[in-house]
Amino acid sequence: MKQANDTCDCNAIHEDVIARAKNMMPDNDQFRTLSNLYKMFADPTRLKIMWALSKERMCVCDLAVLMGITKSAVSHQLKSLRLLNLVHNEKEGKNVYYSLSDNHVREMLKNGFEHSEE
Repeated sequence: MKQANDTCDCNAIHEDVIARAKNMMPDNDQFRTLSNLYKMFADPTRLKIMWALSKERMCVCDLAVLMGITKSAVSHQLKSLRLLNLVHNEKEGKNVYYSLSDNHVREMLKNGFEHSEE
């Protein structure tokens, strides 16, 4: 029985290019973190919530009405977004308002929409 070989069967052509790329490459934890960040952008509901929050600061009830889903569903998505620091909340009296965490998130959304329209 033949064993599977998991190694590349290629020889390096440009070792200097490989060495430079290897020296600049982020570690695996950074790639996992970035992968988890992009997973948040892979769900249309979360994207709609982030898009809405890029336009207005909103509470869970307003987001639920806008999205046509339950408050529980919105809260669940907001928790995921909050854990990755994509949104933050501010309590004012009995109300909690959500907005995007920073302009980086706004720019990622903007760039994503621009790219998808090309």
